[in-house]
This record gives sequence, structure tokens and C-alpha cells, in this order.
Amino acid sequence: MFHLQVRLQTQSVYKGIFHCVAKTYRHEGFHGFFKGMAFPVMTTGVINSILFGSYSYALHYLTQGWDKSKKASNAQVLAAGCFSGLMQVFASLPTDLVKVRLQGQTSSERYRGPVHCVAVILKGEGVRGLYRGGVPYILRDVPCFGLYFLPYEFTRKALTATGKDSDTFAVLVAGGVAGVTSWCLATPMDVIKSRLQMSGAGGPEYRGFLHCIRVSVREEGVRVLFKGLLLNSLRAFPVNAVTFLSYESLMKFFSVHL
Repeated sequence: MFHLQVRLQTQSVYKGIFHCVAKTYRHEGFHGFFKGMAFPVMTTGVINSILFGSYSYALHYLTQGWDKSKKASNAQVLAAGCFSGLMQVFASLPTDLVKVRLQGQTSSERYRGPVHCVAVILKGEGVRGLYRGGVPYILRDVPCFGLYFLPYEFTRKALTATGKDSDTFAVLVAGGVAGVTSWCLATPMDVIKSRLQMSGAGGPEYRGFLHCIRVSVREEGVRVLFKGLLLNSLRAFPVNAVTFLSYESLMKFFSVHL
């Protein structure tokens, strides 16, 4: 789904999800759906460790001296989520750029793989090139991770009886709701981020963040900012449900055994 999302957001040749699927399979085969996934798969553990670790640390810091019988306030959860979103940007942006570049190309003429992609970017643009699209990426992740943890905490508490620990169902539903909510808010910046990352690498040339927004909206209408939203939402519920369940299970395990 990552592959389809990137192509729908950065290329206007596709009429919809099914047209994108059919065209990708016809020209690139089944392998085409997994382009650019090696790098994200190898780094997802590190990035999630930074994300959840910084969230837990920030929430602990913000609730120092807080009445332990009370839950963290919504403002504290929001602030901790925004902080965690900012912390993971530095590690995740280069990985995301490589993924978008590999998934956006329809042949192997420009990049032969993730390592070659990094080498080409460093040679042509320097280290700064690995952070192309940084403005919309930060504008996407900082507020959206704040609003990622907030609906999670709200939904989990609503599905948990007073004085009881949250069960598996509550955590799964809350995680899924958090994922869908955050992607609904994140998709406009995700579209602009992907287009800037493809600029000069097979995609249209943009002079910057605002120029990309103006040109995209002028040529394709406001709806362009929501390209890939359906795919993002379909993927977000199960992925984030499992992510939060894993997080909560590990936190319980370590609190008992350490």
C-alpha cells in the first residue's frame, strides 16, 4: 500500500487505486508493489523506539509532581506526542525520502536500490539532500503525532472500566482509531512532502513548499491534497492497532521483569 500511496500522490497519470494497481502489475509485475520497502523495514524498529521512547520520557517529565491517582491531562498527552513526533523526524526523514524515490520510479534507470539511491543523493545534493521535503514532513509529523496519542488515550480509557487495566480489545481499537485519525490530518502534508521529495527525480520541479502547494492545487484542485487518504486509512487501522498492542505488552513485560 505504501507503493500505491506514493504513486497516487506524486503522479497524475492514475485514475484511481485500481488503475494504479493494474498499471503497476502490468509493467513491473508483483515485485513492483514492494519497491523501496527494504529500507523502511530495516529501520522501523529504531524509529518506533525513538517515537515511543521519547513519548514516554516526555509524558513522565510533564507529569512529575502530578497526582499519581490522576491520569495525564489531554494537554500533557498532546505535548508529549508533538515532542516524540519531532524527535523521530531526524531518523525517519532520510529513510522516507529513499522509499519515495524508489517507489516513485517506474524503472530502475535512476536508482538500482536503496544504497545506490543514498549514494546518488549524497553525490548530487549532499547530506542536505537527504532531508528534502523536511518542512511539510515536520508540519505533518509534529502536530499529527500529538493527535496520534491523544485519540489513543481517549479511546482506550473510554473502552476500559474504571480501576481496570485495558484489555487487548480496547488497545487494538484505540490504536486503530489513533492511526486513522492521525492520517486524516496528515495526508495533505504527506502529499506535498512526497511531491517535493520527487522534485528533480522524475517528478515535476518545485521551487519550494508554498510553490508546490500552489501549483498542485491550481492544476488538480483542492482534492489533490487528499490523494492516498483511503489507502492511508485502510492501512493505518490494523498497523497501528498492532503497534500499540506491542507497545503496551512490552511496557507491561518490562515493568514486571525489570
